[in-house]
Amino acid sequence: MNAKELEILSWKLRQDVLDIIQAGGGGHIGGDMSLLNTLLVLYANHLRISPQTADDPDRDRFVLSKGHSMEAYYAVLCQMGFLDLADVKARFSQFGSPYIGHPNNRLPGIEMNSGSLGHGLPVCVGMALAGKRSGKPYRVYTVMGDGELAEGSVWEGAMAASHFGLDNLCAVVDRNGLQISGPTEQVMSHEPLADRFRSFGWHVLEIDGDRIPALDEAFSKAQSLREKPTVILAHTTKGYGSPLMENKADWHHHLPTAAEFEEIRADFAARKEAAERGE
Repeated sequence: MNAKELEILSWKLRQDVLDIIQAGGGGHIGGDMSLLNTLLVLYANHLRISPQTADDPDRDRFVLSKGHSMEAYYAVLCQMGFLDLADVKARFSQFGSPYIGHPNNRLPGIEMNSGSLGHGLPVCVGMALAGKRSGKPYRVYTVMGDGELAEGSVWEGAMAASHFGLDNLCAVVDRNGLQISGPTEQVMSHEPLADRFRSFGWHVLEIDGDRIPALDEAFSKAQSLREKPTVILAHTTKGYGSPLMENKADWHHHLPTAAEFEEIRADFAARKEAAERGE
């Protein structure tokens, strides 16, 4: 899909995320909005997997290590044909439903349960290493939150990925600068983050993660880099798309009121119309 098509679609999917959260009575709306463009570009243009190839041993693998941003993942999985949007909206976060607030690998297209932060990258290192040793062509992707980088297991995984030369592994950091308890640099500082990953032996691509063309270019470049794993530091905006939410830690897990839902929905609709006009 081209950049304009993806931009228009992204605003439609943000409205789907709103519907899912409203129906289920909860969700991590701020991180959903910073993450959505990354997931959309990855699934639409780069990840070699479909509902028909979900069990193919040569498929690409994806793990949402930042598992609490599940509503955005549901919206993208529905768009790509893995799940039914009406069913997700009807049953999200209901008793006995498989549509829970974190990835559930009993659902089509989901590789592993996640949400305990710090697990995604180490597991993906194992997947990528297995692919290398068995001569498989697949690539492995994971998305982490920036607050998650305080977990020591992330850096153990980073060290192992470099040691084994896993150039079939691409990690994304959703670098929105906020976590549930406040700004990441106050809770546990990460900077200079690019230098830290380089010191662990990674290729580093640093981009504006709210911009679809920048994401598309970064994923393409990551596929061409050799000998080392690649991390994309995607600088994003928590709550992206509505001034009501943007850059506010309180919106990490805030359930909008009825009036707030309508205000956010109107903001997304206006942005979608602007994208359709090419603005």
